Amino acid sequence: MAFDSLSERLNKAFKNISGQGKLTDNNMEIMLKEIRIALLEADVNYRIVKDFLETVKEKSKGQEVLDSVDPGQMVVKIVHDEIITLLGESKADINFKDEGITSVMMVGLQGTGKTTSVAKIANILKNKLNKKVLLVAADIVRPAAIEQLKTLGESIDVEVFSLGSEVNAVDTSIKALEYAREKDFDTVLIDTAGRLHIDEDLMKELQNINESIKADEILLSVDAMTGQDIVNVAKSFSEQLPITGLVVTKFDGDSRGGGVLSVRSITQVPIKFVGQGEKIEDMDMFYPERMADRILGMGDIVSFVEHAQEKMDMEEAEKSAQRMLEGTFTMNDMLFQLEQTTKLGPLSGVMKMLPGMSNFANQFNDEDANKQLSKTKAIIQSMTKAERNDPSILRSSHKRRIAKGSGTSINEVNKLINQYGKMQQMFKQIGSIQKKGGFDENTLNKMMNQMQGKVPTQKRKWKF
Repeated sequence: MAFDSLSERLNKAFKNISGQGKLTDNNMEIMLKEIRIALLEADVNYRIVKDFLETVKEKSKGQEVLDSVDPGQMVVKIVHDEIITLLGESKADINFKDEGITSVMMVGLQGTGKTTSVAKIANILKNKLNKKVLLVAADIVRPAAIEQLKTLGESIDVEVFSLGSEVNAVDTSIKALEYAREKDFDTVLIDTAGRLHIDEDLMKELQNINESIKADEILLSVDAMTGQDIVNVAKSFSEQLPITGLVVTKFDGDSRGGGVLSVRSITQVPIKFVGQGEKIEDMDMFYPERMADRILGMGDIVSFVEHAQEKMDMEEAEKSAQRMLEGTFTMNDMLFQLEQTTKLGPLSGVMKMLPGMSNFANQFNDEDANKQLSKTKAIIQSMTKAERNDPSILRSSHKRRIAKGSGTSINEVNKLINQYGKMQQMFKQIGSIQKKGGFDENTLNKMMNQMQGKVPTQKRKWKF
């Protein structure tokens, strides 16, 4: 994912001053050197790197930092705040009209995911902001784009307006707004034509559409994988169109992320949406502060909670959690928890949202984890209702049947049953401890060792 290597390098840089009694010229220079390398390797514009480091150095030598209990933490905060400044300081929303129709043009080059992004944004506006959205297929240069948008619109239950590829884009856009007024739509998203490169014909068509409908927003779709070319494309478009925001796509790829950090400072065009996957729901509104948290390995617990609320059955999850604490946790509950976990996306991505867990995220192989989850689900689904409620009734013949039905081995079935038994025992203990009003250190040590399948060799220290 974008910024992974940058996060790793920045955290390495902070280790040079972490826990040190005071900030010195020597440890400060070592850290700044690491930050410089990290930003340049992430493909951040060199001018921005220079200004960024000068600001961090100047603020780090301020009296507040020198007098602080932990100068290292203060420097991390300064870097964090400066990254937010680079990204835009605050969330940039679409400027909706108080009355009438808000018209939004989506522009960009071919291959940036423009048409898909239009549908993803429509999905956000409809489900999160309760907008009545009309999609407009105005890309007549690529006829397949019209059919693609219709298919996407149908998948999210959003109407698509089209006059076909024979009517020019300007007339299509004008007619679409007339139709939107008649049908009481409050938001119109127009998918315009793209090119493989910026040319005069493309810009002329986009300018004509904008002059005809007086678009309230013009969003530019840019590909995170193109690195610094994001800045070049954004500059070229903004010089000829009043671009109001960027939509960064393919943010889940292995791009270095420098273009995203650079583009706001150079073009003064804010990032409004970020696409992080191929599914229609894989797009989010862009929050600079949350992104800064993730870049510095601090997690993004707010986004995690929002993500969980959208994806998970919270009511059933609460019931399942209650059964766990009451000691009535069954294999069906285990299956439910697995299914809810897979809805949240790749495990490594989930871990990056959790504070303190980002450093461990890269140790997980999502492909192996998904295979294991699939095996576990197959084993449970191959059990009868009675077996799921009470696995203790399973005998060798039952296990052979389950292994055959799930395409696994008897050994794998036994491992899952043993794991379930440990989990059930642990949850019973937690429920019992909660009723008594507190956690006992020895019991916690015992539970952890039971889960890990080992005997404690020394007493652990637990802080609550």
